[in-house]
Order: sequence, then C-alpha cells, then structure tokens
Amino acid sequence: MVFRQLFDTTSSTFTYLLADEKSREAILIDPVFGQTNRDLALLRELDLTLKLAVDTHAHADHITAAWLLKEKTGCQIASAKVINAKHVDLPLEDGQKFGVQGVTLTALSTPGHTDGCMSFVTEDRSMVFTGDTLLIRGCGRSDFQQGSAHRLFASITEKLFTLPDQCKVYPAHDYNGRTMSTIGEEKAYNARVGAGANETDFVQYMMAMRLPHPKMIDEAVPANLRSGEPQDGHMPHVPNWGDVQITYAGVPEIDAIWLEQHRSEVRVLDVRLENEAKDCAIAPTLVDQHIALDVLRDRLDEIPKDKPIVTVCRSGRRSALAANILEQAGFEKVASLSKGLNQFQ
Repeated sequence: MVFRQLFDTTSSTFTYLLADEKSREAILIDPVFGQTNRDLALLRELDLTLKLAVDTHAHADHITAAWLLKEKTGCQIASAKVINAKHVDLPLEDGQKFGVQGVTLTALSTPGHTDGCMSFVTEDRSMVFTGDTLLIRGCGRSDFQQGSAHRLFASITEKLFTLPDQCKVYPAHDYNGRTMSTIGEEKAYNARVGAGANETDFVQYMMAMRLPHPKMIDEAVPANLRSGEPQDGHMPHVPNWGDVQITYAGVPEIDAIWLEQHRSEVRVLDVRLENEAKDCAIAPTLVDQHIALDVLRDRLDEIPKDKPIVTVCRSGRRSALAANILEQAGFEKVASLSKGLNQFQ
C-alpha cells in the first residue's frame, strides 16, 4: 500500500493518503482546503487516481477539501451519516466497510468529541485513523458540537482499545511534533484515559479543562456541513493566464506544449549561465531575456511585468527556484518550464 502522512501547519492537521500499488486508486483522509494544490500534485506525481475523500468528523479548526477535490477530480465524498453533510456520496455507519480497489477500511462510530466522529481501521487492523477521538497521549475536547466526555470514554475504551496493541494510531492532529503512536502505548501512557483510568477519572479530567473557543469554529463547521463548499459556491481563484500546475515541491510549472502554443503571450527568462545560453541553439528563438540565477535577486528591476514570465534552464531545476524568487518578489504571473530546455534538443 502507498501511504503518506501530510501536515498542515496552520491547523496542525494530518491528512493521510492511502492507495493501492496495483490499481493506483487512492483515498485521502481529512484533506484540508488550503492544501488542495499540494495533495493534487502528490497524486499526480505518484500516478494515483483519487477515488474517495473522507472526513473523520465535521472539523472546527479547518475547512475540509472534500468538495473541492470532488470538483477537480470527480472523486466521491464520505463521512458519518449522522453528520448529514451536503454533497456526501457515501454516508458511513458503524461497522461499514468501504474503500477503493486494493484498500479496504472499516468505519467505527467513535462519538464524544462530536456526535459524528468516526475512526477508520485497515482490513488487517494494523492501522487506525482516529480523527480527534484519540490523539497521541490525549484526546479531542468534548465541550462543543454535541460532545460528551462519557461517550468519548466509551468510544476510546470499548472500541479503539479493543484493537491489537500493535495497531498504529494516526490521529487528525498533533500540536507537539508527534506523528504516530500505537494502541498499546495509549492504553499504557495516555494522559487522560490510559494507565487504567476509569470513567470518573476521565470525565472529571475533561470537565476541569478550560480551553479557548476554537478560532475557526464559526466559519469551519458550517462550511464542513457543506463538505467544504464555499458559501458562494464558487471555485477558488486559480491562475488564468496559462495551464499552470503546482508541483508537490510548491513550484508553479508550465509544460513545453503550452509554451510553444502561447509563445507570444509570455516573456521567457533564461536563468542559465551566460556561456550555457550562448552554446544552446534553441535560446535565440525562444528566450526574451537572460539573467543568471546567481544574480537574479539583484536584477529583478530589469524584468518587465507586461507579460507573464516563464523561467527556463537546462533541466528545470534552476528555473524552479527562479520562479519562486520572482513570486516572493511580487511577480504574480510566473511559472517554470517543466523539464527544462533539454526536451527541445
């Protein structure tokens, strides 16, 4: 199985990519709206087809990317039936099996943080994606969205803690740099529910917490009940001057076919060394301007802004950095030539 753990620094959210190596069909668990370009780039670079976007619950600290991923890829959306969110194709119930070709998950109803929380267990019970129900050495709060400390205790101890001790725990969040745990570890060391804590211990602990109101709750929860669809129903802004693709490394790129078809509409900036440019037969017919990468930051004021800029180099590596430099300097319409000038020779 292809497996990746991704992280959003703004909300401290983990997104999980699971895919079958043979079918190349993929699942994203708890995708974040603001990380859609990153996730789509990873799918593209790994040659995976997204079939399912799944949320463990209606999040209060970020907006899901489920709707946006469905719009862009045609994937289906899954979440707990009890949430009754819009645009959901697969409303999940306790014990239901779901997934893609080669990857099967079982949905466990684990309410308490919210009434619609679910955890997802792999078929071999080696991995469980616990959302906010069980965190590493902690758990989700239970003071909003129909939360209940009593129900949360039951979800953890009667459902999750019955999984094998070696089962790896992958939560929806961590705020201290921890990435995974195991059921055995949490049973022994969880600060709220481990080491033999009973329901009274746990409930009293949770009642004594005084946590600030989630900053995004008033925006996030209504949006997540729409599966992340913006209130106006409009897609977020994307570059409209060309077929720009954002790589997993965060680089805006344009391919050679598009550049050849729209050559007159852009300014091509060659960032190779001067001797490299002179020795390249294609340069005089393709390139508008030459500024070597090592002096680019010092010569930004020499670059006109009348057209979008496509940076080029031999392989596309230096031009990728050049595109990022230009973006950081305030150039809004910039892309690097994917795969570089080698493909023209």
